[in-house]
Amino acid sequence: MSIDLHTHSTASDGTLAPAALIKLAAEIGLDAIALTDHDTLSGLPEALAAGEEHSIEVIPGCELSLESPEGAGWMHVVALWVPENPVELQQAFDWVIEGRKTRNHEIVEKLRNMGINITYEGVAARAGGTIGRPHFAQELVSLGVVSSVNEAFSVWLGDDGRAYVPKRKLRPEKALPILKSIGATPILAHPFALGLSNEATETLVRDLMELGLDGIEVYYSEHSEAQTKAYGDIAERLGLLKSGGSDFHGSVKPRISLGTGKGGLHVPTELLEKMKNFRRNKGLPV
Repeated sequence: MSIDLHTHSTASDGTLAPAALIKLAAEIGLDAIALTDHDTLSGLPEALAAGEEHSIEVIPGCELSLESPEGAGWMHVVALWVPENPVELQQAFDWVIEGRKTRNHEIVEKLRNMGINITYEGVAARAGGTIGRPHFAQELVSLGVVSSVNEAFSVWLGDDGRAYVPKRKLRPEKALPILKSIGATPILAHPFALGLSNEATETLVRDLMELGLDGIEVYYSEHSEAQTKAYGDIAERLGLLKSGGSDFHGSVKPRISLGTGKGGLHVPTELLEKMKNFRRNKGLPV
């Protein structure tokens, strides 16, 4: 019995439509799935309807990119049980998306200045929703500039890539209180990506808890066995919820399968029940 509480669809940078993602989750026997697209809620109505059709529980969610503390890598928060029409959250997303549009045009300009015949329109045609770097990567593959999405990121689009442009991000002290105010459950996603020691990670998590963090993603496709144990220990010491997910994106991350990550991921269904009990005790819907 397993769940997957970190997935993406064409509403952001995944390659499966929300309904197709939910159908796949039902076919492989997941008990529940959360759709957590980047900085958007646009795929949730379709996903929830598909959950009804395929008799699988769908938790409405999203993923936010936050400013990281100095010396850390990238920090993301997955929000679960996001309600319908959360005005303040949508306003925050609008600010992020405005910045992303500017960034996308700057990436196109950088690539064109380096002799690559790429257009914004060509990239946009690949996106069902928000345009992200995976869509640029797909276009670079199609143009024959690179042979794979991984090469596109390593040479051109990644943080050290030749056409990299920083992303506009929310600060934790703004984002987490918004999530708490709308009744969502904020989870620190893939803590390994912070690139911090276990001690520094725990210190950061304590700070985030003061802002409203409820849990930590213990089970994740890229976590080693040692990391899974270390993050689980942090959660237990601090009384945090444990969460987990594959970070499934579809064909742009072909090594990551829904539910099982790289093959060995298993997120126990009991974690979801503990989350629901946590929410019930706070008078929040599940």
